[in-house]
Amino acid sequence: MPRRKFRHSQRFDTPADRSHEEYLLNQPAQLTTRTELLRLIRGGEDTYLELKVKLSNSERITQGIVALANTNGGTIIFGINDQLRIEGVANPEGVMEELARICRDEIVPPLVPILDSIAFDSGKRVVALDVEPRRRPYRTRDGRFYMRFGAEKREVAREQLSMWLDEIRPLGYENIPLFTASEGDFDDGLLWTFAKGYDDSSPVSNLYQTADFLKKDLLMAIGTGDEFMPTVAALVLFGKSDRVDAMFPRSAVTVARYSGENGSAQLVESRKVIGNLHHQNESIKEFISRYCDLTKDRPKRAAETDDPMAKPRSRFHIYAVREAIANLLVHRDFVFRDIASRINIYDNSIEFINARRTIGFTPPGGRAIRYGITLRLNPQIAAVFARREYGSSVPQGGLPMVLKQSERISGKRAEVYTSNDEFKLKIYGI
Repeated sequence: MPRRKFRHSQRFDTPADRSHEEYLLNQPAQLTTRTELLRLIRGGEDTYLELKVKLSNSERITQGIVALANTNGGTIIFGINDQLRIEGVANPEGVMEELARICRDEIVPPLVPILDSIAFDSGKRVVALDVEPRRRPYRTRDGRFYMRFGAEKREVAREQLSMWLDEIRPLGYENIPLFTASEGDFDDGLLWTFAKGYDDSSPVSNLYQTADFLKKDLLMAIGTGDEFMPTVAALVLFGKSDRVDAMFPRSAVTVARYSGENGSAQLVESRKVIGNLHHQNESIKEFISRYCDLTKDRPKRAAETDDPMAKPRSRFHIYAVREAIANLLVHRDFVFRDIASRINIYDNSIEFINARRTIGFTPPGGRAIRYGITLRLNPQIAAVFARREYGSSVPQGGLPMVLKQSERISGKRAEVYTSNDEFKLKIYGI
């Protein structure tokens, strides 16, 4: 097991805490020695250590691994009885193989554990599993979240789950299940139009069975038997617009028109756009078209107006605007509850502002974004939204295309920057 560090919140550590921390911080080698193992066992079970006589119940072992992974990691040792004596396991290789299978197939997202087998002079062998959490939160395949408190594991209550997820800010928020959603919350027309688009090449086995289709075909819901817990991705893609707003209000987008060149100008109109992504996409495009002209080519001469006091409407590249809208909708960092996505239309520019964890956007990272090299949030949502079958008409080329085409139309370089957990894109018109 590798050297690792843990942060302890207790001001005064118990002997068990101290023994485990000493073991983790002072381990000199990659593999666990017998001396180190004995030192660790003597401290007994704690928040970061669980002792098992044998691997007899895969479901409970899965829950224990998930609990450790959600509580900053830890170790499970097999072959130790309740009196802290070494009994060993009969088939260490088989135990290690089953533990690897559990971490790969029964935990979401899959874990890559560090497994070690330690032999003693008596011939007894124990197996140690070390958990390094890298992609929290983790859950069981049937959608249960666990954490470890002292020597006990506890399931995270559903009423506490949202608060806990907001605190740890999981990167893959699109896969978080929504326990209060039901089949009636989904737009059948949108869902089955998408599904029928694949009939010729890939017949849909669960056609017109919303729960089965989302669970088995799209992998956007979990639950065993009649349980149905759709993910955030399922709701924002295929949910009924009013239900999306009621169950996931942070998905709303504010679109506004200002009568000037920045946000300090007078507000002309503002709208809160709610609903699933298909509805939001169409509504935002319609709002922008009311105040801007969208074109594929740079105009040969400036637009004219009969009223000398009225400014002509700005022109923007149509594909650049559509891709910028899609980028804002798809790559939002849904973990943020209080940072709303906004689109501001000014006299000569459009600004797209999105919640996005600033971490990772160092100056070199900010430059790399211009070339399409970035961490892609919500890959499952992006894959569906970009498909022709979903009906969103997303152009190709991503952010590099937006930057290139907007500059070709306006002659002015677009601005891309991040600050205060916001990603901002400002494109100029002519």
